[in-house]
Amino acid sequence: MLKFDSQGLLPVVIVDDETNDVLMVASMNQEALQLTRETGETHLYSRSRQKLWRKGEESGNTQSVRSIYVNCEENSVLLRIIQRNGAACHEGYHSCYYRRLLPDDSLEIIAERIFDPAMVYHRASTQTEVPATAATPGSSVDRIQ
Repeated sequence: MLKFDSQGLLPVVIVDDETNDVLMVASMNQEALQLTRETGETHLYSRSRQKLWRKGEESGNTQSVRSIYVNCEENSVLLRIIQRNGAACHEGYHSCYYRRLLPDDSLEIIAERIFDPAMVYHRASTQTEVPATAATPGSSVDRIQ
């Protein structure tokens, strides 16, 4: 069956079932996969926080799982989901892939911000390149280090 890595984790690609946009890439452990299958809601394992969490538990931007696919090597899964409230990214965008890498190594924001993370999470945004009020499509942000 599924092959979890040495830390007991499995990469998961999350795709919007309506738009086919790749929304995010995250990790699942066995418990997160089991809860996802049992509840029909996306559950993930946070490597940085070392804990299980339900997508949208703080923001309300939950995901309803339509289907789960396993890759050919059985070492990653893809979830096709319905994104509630429009934003999958904790920075307030529909997708975590809201920036395009330009030839000069700078990043260009290519999407509209749906919500201000400082308002939703009641803490400062983790995005350091550009403040929430300046994050508009076509704006350029810092170079990748």
